[in-house]
Amino acid sequence: MAPMKVYGWAVSPWMARSLLCLEEAGAEYEIVPMSRCGGDHRRPDHLARNPFGEIPVLEDGDLTLYQSRTIARYVLRKYKPELLKEGDLEGSAMVDVWMEVEAHHIEPTLWPIIRNCITGPYVGRKRDQAVVDENLGKLKALLPVYEARLSACKYLAGDDVTAADLCHFGFMRYFMATEYAGIVDEYPHVKAWWEALLARPSVKKVMLG
Repeated sequence: MAPMKVYGWAVSPWMARSLLCLEEAGAEYEIVPMSRCGGDHRRPDHLARNPFGEIPVLEDGDLTLYQSRTIARYVLRKYKPELLKEGDLEGSAMVDVWMEVEAHHIEPTLWPIIRNCITGPYVGRKRDQAVVDENLGKLKALLPVYEARLSACKYLAGDDVTAADLCHFGFMRYFMATEYAGIVDEYPHVKAWWEALLARPSVKKVMLG
C-alpha cells in the first residue's frame, strides 16, 4: 500500500498535530512540502484538495481529508485506536472532552500569543501587547483547571497518553518558546505532563522535522 501523503509546511502547529499522530500510530507517510510564502495553499491544485485553502491535508488512497483533528482521529482509528480509547465508552468520552477543551479554549488562547510573540515579528509585524496580555489572563484561568485534572491522573484522559494529549502539542510547543513559558512552572502537574510529552520519541522526531 502506498504511503499516505501529508500536504503542508512543517512549522505549522496544525501540521504538527497531524504528524505527531501519524508518528504515534506508526503509519507510513510522506510529507509533500508546501510554501506558505509562495502561496501554494491558494493554488488550484491545493484548493481542489481543501476548498478552504488550509493545511494540513491528508491523502490516503482515494480518501482526502482536511482539518487537523479529523486527520488525527482518522489515523488513530485506522492504526492505533487505543489512543482514542475506542471500545471504552467512558474513556473515549474523556478523550473527546479534552480534545474539545483544546479546540475551544487552549488553541484560541495560545494562538494570539504565539502570533504576536513569534510569527508576527518574524514577518515584520508589530506586537500587540494588549492582545498578548488579554490572552495570558485567559491562560492563567485555564491552567488551574489543567492542574486539577493532571493532579488526578498523569494524562488528560487517564493514566495513559491519548489523542487528547497529542493534540495539545502543536500550540504548546510554540507557547513554550515564548518569554511567557515560565507561567507553566507555577503548575507542577502541568509541567510534568508537558515534560512527559516532550520525552516521547514521536515528539522529538516531529520537533526535529
